[in-house]
Amino acid sequence: MKYSLVLASLLAASSLFAAQQVQPQVQTVDTATLQQTNDELVQVKKELSKVRNEIQNVHDKAVDDAYEQVLKENKKLTITVVGQGVAPMNTTSPAQAYALAKRAAIADGYRAIAEKLKGVRVEGQDTIKNMMVQKSTVRTQVEALVKYANVVETAFKEGLCEVEMEIVISHADFAQ
Repeated sequence: MKYSLVLASLLAASSLFAAQQVQPQVQTVDTATLQQTNDELVQVKKELSKVRNEIQNVHDKAVDDAYEQVLKENKKLTITVVGQGVAPMNTTSPAQAYALAKRAAIADGYRAIAEKLKGVRVEGQDTIKNMMVQKSTVRTQVEALVKYANVVETAFKEGLCEVEMEIVISHADFAQ
């Protein structure tokens, strides 16, 4: 009896909800208005594309102008690098270790300057077998003539020598 009353009340409630369901409203739109809205949207997209292109052109021109000003106006550009060298273990004296480490650090500094001035050629090769890398080789090469580089500071600690080097360049250095 208890269950039949509960069942009857559930059926009554579900019939009330079914009667009160909201019918979806269908909104009609004039095709001419829809076409006009689409045309306006296309026009806005075209204008937005033009503005984007203009912004990109202005940006590219500003970057080009900034780069050319350094070279055209004979402004001087200072490049600073730090070279590192290690003393070999089989030296006969601390003075020899210092001299060899300093020489290695200066050579490393020249390489770093050449990389900044001319760039680095990078070649890479990977050997893959059974979807696993067996051998990976990377070769770097830099070729440049570095003149008038100066050693600014030298520090030697625990077998490591660090030299700070700088070079001042201008448009005349690249005009040759």
